[in-house]
Order: sequence, then structure tokens, then C-alpha cells
Amino acid sequence: MKVRIGDGATGDEAEAIASALARHLGTDVNVFVGDGEEAVADAEPPADAFPLDDDMGPTEREEKLREEIADVLGGGPEKYKQRLPESGKLFVRDRLDLWFPEGLKFEDGKFANFDSWHENSPEVDEADPNTRLPGDGLLTGAAEFEGRDLHFMANDFTVKAGSMARRGVEKFLRMQQRALKTGKPVLYLMDSSGGRIDQQTGFFANREGIGKYYYNHSMLSGYVPQICVLYGPCIAGAAYTPVFADFTIMVEGMSAMAIASPRMVKMVTGEEISMQDLGGARMHAEESGSADLVARDEAHARELVSQLVTYLPDKAGEKPPRSESKPPRYSPDGIDELIPESPNRPYDAHDLIERVVDAESVFELKPDYGKEIVTAFARIDGRPVGIVANQPTERSGAIFPDAAEKAAEFIWTCDAYEIPLLYLCDTPGFMAGSQVEKDAILEKGKKFIYATSSATVPKQTVIVRKAYGAGIYAMGGPAYDPESVIALPSGEIGIMGPEAAINAVYANKLADVDDPEERARMEDELREEYREDIDAHRMASEVVIDEIVPPSNLRDELVARFEFYADVDKSLPDKKHGTVL
Repeated sequence: MKVRIGDGATGDEAEAIASALARHLGTDVNVFVGDGEEAVADAEPPADAFPLDDDMGPTEREEKLREEIADVLGGGPEKYKQRLPESGKLFVRDRLDLWFPEGLKFEDGKFANFDSWHENSPEVDEADPNTRLPGDGLLTGAAEFEGRDLHFMANDFTVKAGSMARRGVEKFLRMQQRALKTGKPVLYLMDSSGGRIDQQTGFFANREGIGKYYYNHSMLSGYVPQICVLYGPCIAGAAYTPVFADFTIMVEGMSAMAIASPRMVKMVTGEEISMQDLGGARMHAEESGSADLVARDEAHARELVSQLVTYLPDKAGEKPPRSESKPPRYSPDGIDELIPESPNRPYDAHDLIERVVDAESVFELKPDYGKEIVTAFARIDGRPVGIVANQPTERSGAIFPDAAEKAAEFIWTCDAYEIPLLYLCDTPGFMAGSQVEKDAILEKGKKFIYATSSATVPKQTVIVRKAYGAGIYAMGGPAYDPESVIALPSGEIGIMGPEAAINAVYANKLADVDDPEERARMEDELREEYREDIDAHRMASEVVIDEIVPPSNLRDELVARFEFYADVDKSLPDKKHGTVL
């Protein structure tokens, strides 16, 4: 728009007029003074600042909704909230604040079962504060945890002790099904007494009922990491989610899980037992092996999970995140002195691991179960690896049934989430005896060997010292498709150790020697001859192993080999699945 004003107007007046007209009319304005041919002032309409001002705003309807949401967020009956500190528990909303201090991305189903209890529902004549059922006692949604997006669920123990019924079950199932679509990890914050028996027809055996939990757990298994933190006594169906999860953390003195409550146990068997003795954290960490870790309190549980996720990808097929490389806690130069010459003298496998992996990167799982084998995540040159190490301080590192099963499950988990494996072999083999036979040593040893056989992630095996019997098979021996088998100079591979072999082969011959000194001399001679046959040098000469490594170079050797084979392509025969479970 062109505007012409009188001769007497100044430049400032022309600017003011141009600006006012442009703002008012919403168009470009050029102001000319008198008969002048050039514009003295130009102005453009100001850019719109969104949202534009108007007189519209929330009505009483939105205010009412906000009041309802605030009421839902308050949880169950106040008397149950007051009891939580007695058992050291946080209210579920405070628990979510602890886990997600930046807040949730979103929550689903706040209004689940609203019509059954809230005063604003047309179905409720008179609300009872003691029968509140906000969210049907189960919260689901999405949040960011340590820089990673994930799905979560959390029981509200103030709502009927976190028990599960139809609407809550549906929320749980939807959360799992969304995880299958998005390929993001799932965090279960379990604090549930089980299903509401008086409402079981609505959710127990239905196609989309509580039984579908475990179908979905099975579908998610090995697809996205499932991590469960257990806060309360979880009974019956509620106890299956922790054992279906890839990783389970229990809180000492607070968590428990069992197939039936102590009261039910007494009714069925007559046994009187406390909840903690029946299924407490220590029991599951030391005896059943169902707990991977035990936390001191709720904050410690979160801290453990924050460390755990640093070793895991979001889903199968992705590489786990790599970190900045650190030197090991102790120098690899000390490895040679750490490993005793005699195969029967113990040393702590943790001390060996700390001289091989990046400092402060060891994250051990199930440390109190099947102690003859150490299973731990760690990093080598910043790269996550899963370590399976025989522990010579525990029954000479012999493989017992519990340790075999623990190792098998750890290997399966590492393989599912693309975490390379490092075997540190120093074992006299699988344990013999009537008790281990009763404890299914053959069955559980089979699982260990099967897991090693079917793992397609890069595998490196180190013969640290003794590798006797079928122990070398389970521990990633040459026949089990590792990328390399390397040995320290202390390494030995044989059907059995020298003592047992001499006894087995030459017992009669030695018994015929009457002179004790002569017999001892023959034993020493035979033992040394046998030892030469199983020594690392003989194995390298026969190309059974790939290399003998100076102990001080072990870390560098592993850094190079894991890097070189990082993208190795391995596959299994085309089949539906194996028959070993």
C-alpha cells in the first residue's frame, strides 16, 4: 500500500505512520512525503506470534477433568498409603518420580475402572473413600530412563494390595503389545498380591485375560529386554512376571515371590513358614536362582538397573551401546603371578577379570547362586561382553548343576541381545557323584553345552589353566565354533587331570611296585609324561588351540580379537527350533 502525507511531516512521523498502518492493516506500507517520488518510510506487518490472543479458555468442564485426574493420582484409600512407610515402601507415584525424575512421557488408563468408584460417575450413588480403585491399581505408560525410551508398568499397592482385575489386566496386556510393536524395553515395577479372586470370571482364563501375560512375556523374550524390579510379596500369577523377565532385581527384606502364600502353604502341606523364608530375596538369590540381583532399598534397585541397561541394546538385532575405553583396574602384567602353577591351588576369578576388562565395568549377575561359575557383563575397550568364568575358589571350579544352568541362561541372554562372549576356562570338569546325578547334572550340563553351541555372537575362549573333561566343551572349546581359542602358558586340555589319569591307567602297574620310593618315582615320571601330552604347547603344536599368549598381553589380544570379529556372520541350520530347553 502506498500512502502520501503532507510536506511538513518528518521522517520519524512517516516511520510511525508506516508501522501503525502495516500492523493495523496486515500489509506492506510505503509512506511518501508531499510530492516526493521515493518512499520515506517502509513497514511490514509484524510476524504472528502463536498462539494468537483471543478470549477463549478452559471451561468448568476442563477444570472438572483436572480435579478428577488429581483425585486419581492420589491413589487408593489413605489408610493404606499411611501404612507404606512401615514396610519401607514408596507410594507408587513417588516410586515413578524416583525412576523418572523428568516425568513420564505419557500414561495410559488413568480412568480405568473409574465408573466403579468415583463420585462423578453416574454409576456411583455415594462414593466410599475406602473402596477407591484409581487406575484399577495398575499404572502403565512410557518414559525416558537413562536416555532410553521404554514402556513401564507399576502396581499401586494402596489399591487392593496391587491385586489385578479385568481393567488392570487389559492395561498390562496393551503395554506388552505396544512393546512388541515399538521394539522398546519393558520395565515391570511389581508389587502385587495376585489376581482378585472375587472377580476372576472377568480376567482369569479369558483369551485376553491374565494368562495372556505369559504368552506376551514369551513373545517379548529375547526380542526386547524385560527388566523386573520386585517390591512386594508377589504371589501365584504375579510371581511369574519376575521369572519371565530377562533380569529380576529384588529388594532385601521387602520383596518376595512364591507360587502360593504362607497361609496357602500351611493349608495344603501343614508347613508353617514366613514369607521371607518361603520366597524372600535371599532365598531366590542363593537357592532358587530366580533373582539376578538383590538391592538394599528402592533407590539402590534403580541404581542397579541404571547400570544394567548400559550393557543392553533396545532390542534384538541391535548392537549394545559402546562406551569410552578405560584401562583395567589392575595391570595385566600381574596375570602370570596370579595364576598358580598347580592346577589345584585356588585364585579368585574376579582378580583375573579385573586385569582384563575396563576398570569399573564389571557387573556380576547371580553372584550368590551357582558360585562355581562367575557370570558378569563387563567392557573390553569400551565394548560390552558377557563373561563366563570358572571360579577356582569355589570347589576348584568344578561345574555343578546350578552353575551349569546359570551359565546356560546367561549365554542365551547374551546371544539374544548381541553381547559377545568371553569364556575364561579353568575347570576340572563337571562334578561327579550321586547327589549331582539326582540334581540333574547331565540335563543341566546339556543346557550349558547347548547354549554355547547355539550362540552366534562372537566368542573368544581363553584356556587359563585346567580344561578337563566335558568342561572344555561347555566353556567354548575348539569344537564349539569360537572365533579363537587361546591359552596362557599354564593351560592344559585333557580328558582328566594328571592325578586322576595316572590312577585310572596305571593303578595296577603301580600297585605291583613294592618299594614305596620306587612307586613314587614312577608316579612322578608318569604324571610328567601325561602333563606333557595335555600342555598348552602340545595343544598349540597340534593346532588344537590358535595361540599361546603371554599373560601380560592377554587384554591386548582380546581387544584385537573382539574388534576384528565384531561383525562376524554366523548362522544356525534352518529349523524351527532345537528341542533342548
